[in-house]
Amino acid sequence: MNGHARLADIAAQAGVSEATVSRVLNGKPGVSAATRQSVMAALDLMGYERPPRLRQRSNGLVGLVTPELDNPIFPAFAQAIEKALTQHGYTPVLCTQLPGGAPEDEFTELLVDRGVSGIVFVSGLHADTTARMDRYTRLTDRGLPIVLVDGYSEHIDAPFISPDDRLAARLSVQHLVDLGHERIGLAQGPRRFVPVIRKIEGYKQAMAQLLGATDVDELIAHSLFSVEGGQAAAAQLLSRGCTGIVCASDLMALGAIRACRERGLSVPGDVSVVGFDDSPLIAFTDPPLTTVRKPIGAMASAAVQTLLEEVNGAPAKHVELIFQPELVVRGSTGSGPLVNR
Repeated sequence: MNGHARLADIAAQAGVSEATVSRVLNGKPGVSAATRQSVMAALDLMGYERPPRLRQRSNGLVGLVTPELDNPIFPAFAQAIEKALTQHGYTPVLCTQLPGGAPEDEFTELLVDRGVSGIVFVSGLHADTTARMDRYTRLTDRGLPIVLVDGYSEHIDAPFISPDDRLAARLSVQHLVDLGHERIGLAQGPRRFVPVIRKIEGYKQAMAQLLGATDVDELIAHSLFSVEGGQAAAAQLLSRGCTGIVCASDLMALGAIRACRERGLSVPGDVSVVGFDDSPLIAFTDPPLTTVRKPIGAMASAAVQTLLEEVNGAPAKHVELIFQPELVVRGSTGSGPLVNR
């Protein structure tokens, strides 16, 4: 391909003029950082190598520790955090925990040995109320910047980034009550996790306020955060007469739908199911899943911004930034049973 055709392609992809592309490729001034970034992105997308003079020297390494990537919400988070780090000139180092693989503490040690500038922990042991928190205080005592996503502990002097889990549960219950459901169950992960505890609080509050139901413990089922876990939890809730099921994750919601079908029940004809996360591709399930969207983009950029402020010398703050989730109504929820009033 000749040079002119290539310039035209890159310009079209980046939505800028050929002259602008030429200026970026030749390292000339007079181009905004955002435009430069979109030209780089166009180069990458179209498979062109960056000219050597444009290859950035990294500002440093930043560790990113996530749970296993089976749940699509975690790769989505990792990608959003990595993108934000790269835009600030840092190189992300992704450590994924696998059952039976290296535990979080080993990854942390490895990252510290590599001289990382900071670490972002996503849904780590900080979310587990039974885990020891000194693994994090040791890091903050050494002055290593850390940010903790999806979990909270008053014992760690670091910034936390969370979705409003109580509100997520309330939005789900409100939606099902508006559709005429009264027996609304909650399919949850293990009870030791902070997001689980908070969702239960939001669920109980909503059930009491909207339906006057105060004794709802039998409508809460705990299992694993997986399709199989959702299936097992939903099986219990269906046997207790639930017509609406609020799930702790989209994967659990897919399991709940499977449990309904096993019993010959249709979703949303007989049972309505609500997920949580709005993971990639969840809009394309059958039926498309009604879910509560976790604001991943906003949470990821806040995590990176907070971490880099600390990397650049701002003192660590023990603060929790809470982000608003949003109900996304699709095809897995419908009107509740017709009750004779």
